[in-house]
Amino acid sequence: MNLSFVLYLVVNTLLVLAISPLFVSLIKKVKAWTQGRNGPSVFQTYFTLAKLAKKEVIYSPHASAIMRVTPIVNIAAVLVAALFVPLVFVPEPVGGIGNIILLLYLLALAKFFMALAGLDAGSSFGGMGSSREMSISAIIEPTTIIVFAALVFVFRTLNVFDMFVASAAAGTLSTPTLILIGISLFIILIVETSRIPVDNPETHLELTMIHEGMILEQSGRNLALMELSSAVKLTLLMALLINLVVPYGLATSITAAGILAAVVLFIIKGSVLAGVTGLFESSMAKMRFFRLPSLFAMAFFFSTLIIIIEVFA
Repeated sequence: MNLSFVLYLVVNTLLVLAISPLFVSLIKKVKAWTQGRNGPSVFQTYFTLAKLAKKEVIYSPHASAIMRVTPIVNIAAVLVAALFVPLVFVPEPVGGIGNIILLLYLLALAKFFMALAGLDAGSSFGGMGSSREMSISAIIEPTTIIVFAALVFVFRTLNVFDMFVASAAAGTLSTPTLILIGISLFIILIVETSRIPVDNPETHLELTMIHEGMILEQSGRNLALMELSSAVKLTLLMALLINLVVPYGLATSITAAGILAAVVLFIIKGSVLAGVTGLFESSMAKMRFFRLPSLFAMAFFFSTLIIIIEVFA
């Protein structure tokens, strides 16, 4: 393992932890503006996480060890997955880091344990949320696989690092298929982070909640870890979309000035995408459960079209 990769591990992990709550707050801020409200501060998510970290953890009398390890497994899985998606510079990959198939398995692992924890507490709301999450996952995961397969066909590699390098070298205008991939990845981002029109992360209404139902029994620092995991997952998927479709800004040399400039550019691009996400959510109502496949079908169609084009081109 070379020094540049060690630097990448440190910088990427610290950056994703530092900016993930910011993007969550920006989405809430934009949604509030569209509704004519001032909304919370852009630092509100940081304050909320700090407050939860100081609170006592309370477990259901029916809970097993699953409830206790799930927050740790979730934050560990998404932080390792975040290493597969460079935010500011692309090092030489080491081992399996960067493999897109392993990335999918890490995200699935976090989701699996979250659903188990929802069932483990013995709460009817938790079980309902887990059941809904698994029902949606059964539909969206084949679509997610097709979307990531389209990326593999376009870039001719399974490694995300190589995809970023190729995208930066080609430029956005030179690869128009990335526009269709960008749309598909945006849909995956909305679904995987439980945002409107799939789910509303700010509601606790039992008739509609999915993600919130699974973490309803979490409390204190465990809830803080679950919320932070969700925020990191949002940033991870945003980075994948940003650095493939708009690759400009990735540091080409490992220098303090280059990395600092790349960090600033990524925060700007991420803030723009967070704003777009907030506007998208504000322009739509939550869809009925049985109408969700029509949203997934769009990503599936675009990705399948890209694969056909790449195979027969």
